[in-house]
Amino acid sequence: MIAPDAVPYLPRGVRLHRDHVRDRWVLLAPERTISLDMIGHAIITELDGSSGFAQIVNRLAAKYDAPADQIAGDVQQFLGQLAERRFLEVRA
Repeated sequence: MIAPDAVPYLPRGVRLHRDHVRDRWVLLAPERTISLDMIGHAIITELDGSSGFAQIVNRLAAKYDAPADQIAGDVQQFLGQLAERRFLEVRA
């Protein structure tokens, strides 16, 4: 679980990239790639390295006019999976 004030960020070597050949967004890491859907891209673009988890959720809730508690669960799951695969780190 990511705490509300914890700051998720992309670690060194991981970057968001537009794959123009396949017309999709991907996360690139050394010798690894993850394709992102529209929701994943929306979440990743909110990671600025200084915003806490709760701030990210609130921005997404406002942007997409959706309940923050519903978005929090989805974001928590997505970022948790990225962290397990070492595409994301969290600073407490």
